[in-house]
Amino acid sequence: MSREIITIKERHHDQVLASAVESEHVQLFEGAWYFDADHVDMSHLVITERTYVCPYKGTCYWIDLKLPGYEAQDVAFTYFKVHPGYEFVHNKFGFYAGAREATYEETAVITDTIIANDATA
Repeated sequence: MSREIITIKERHHDQVLASAVESEHVQLFEGAWYFDADHVDMSHLVITERTYVCPYKGTCYWIDLKLPGYEAQDVAFTYFKVHPGYEFVHNKFGFYAGAREATYEETAVITDTIIANDATA
C-alpha cells in the first residue's frame, strides 16, 4: 500500500510550512490542502485580522509569511467558525495546491512494506 505525503514549502528559504500524509492529516478541497493544525509549523506564519467571507464555508482569516528579509501576504488561511456542512475545514490551515508566488507543493510517495517472518527452522 502506498500513501502520499503532501508538503508545502516557502520559496525563499525552502522551509517546510506544513507536511502530512494525505487523507490522514491533510485533505484536498476546492484547490487547497487543508492541514490539521499540529502538522503546520507556525514559526514564520502569522494569522491576521484580514478576512474573506465565503458564502458557504464562512469567514476565513488570512495568514501571512514573515521571514528575515522576506514577507508575503495571504499564503494560507483558516476558518475559526464555519457554516453547517463544512465542519471538516474548521480550525484547519488551508494552503493553495501547486505553485504560488511565495509557496510550492511537494508530493512524496511512501510505501508500506510488509516483511514476512518465516518461523520454521
